[in-house]
Amino acid sequence: MIQYSQAVEAMCTVAKGPKHGPAPIPEEGLWVQAKEIKDISAYTHGVGWCAPQQGACKLSLNVKNGIIEEALVETIGCSGMTHSAAMAAEILPGKTILEALNTDLVCDAINTAMRELFLQIVYGRSQSAFSENGLTVGAGMEDLGKGARSMVGTMYGTKAKGVRYLEMTEGYCTKMALDEEDQVIGYEYVSLGKMTDFIKKGDDPTTAYNKSIGHYGRFSPEDGAVRYIDPRVE
Repeated sequence: MIQYSQAVEAMCTVAKGPKHGPAPIPEEGLWVQAKEIKDISAYTHGVGWCAPQQGACKLSLNVKNGIIEEALVETIGCSGMTHSAAMAAEILPGKTILEALNTDLVCDAINTAMRELFLQIVYGRSQSAFSENGLTVGAGMEDLGKGARSMVGTMYGTKAKGVRYLEMTEGYCTKMALDEEDQVIGYEYVSLGKMTDFIKKGDDPTTAYNKSIGHYGRFSPEDGAVRYIDPRVE
């Protein structure tokens, strides 16, 4: 029961004019006046970080009628965060987005990612805002690609010795190609996801490794590569 102060009780009633609803937001190809949690449907991402900024999380949720149907949790920079991510990926599906916002996901970065994602969804700034019927449940796996691995880029550089490519979206960098001026013009990588799949199918590790090697840029001598370096050793 709502309690009113004596001052409010003593006031006369003034009739309310037009009843303006909430501004419509784009949701899965429709314009929706969202009044309740069940009015929200969207697929999008949020990035969060922990208080000491030691690590970050990218959280992707597929929400249908206010319920989380799919969750993808990707973390970087903090070893403990991976264990929190395992828990989050288990408990988030099936919750409403309001429940998820108020769920302790243990890791500060994942909690922050949930907050940022919530803001995007309820304001209509989702990846699926203008996609008719939204994105199917499984879109998160498609984000990872055929190797079902996160897209990670790890580069290191110093003023004294220049840049080192360590990890690209394609995979683990094994060699960098340099031209006659010692500038980077290409690189070699091993797709760890593909290699693991080959091994699971029965290939020996050496065969699987060789089948998973790829190149990007001007890697061959014919394209101007003068020498190659191992970015982790040389």
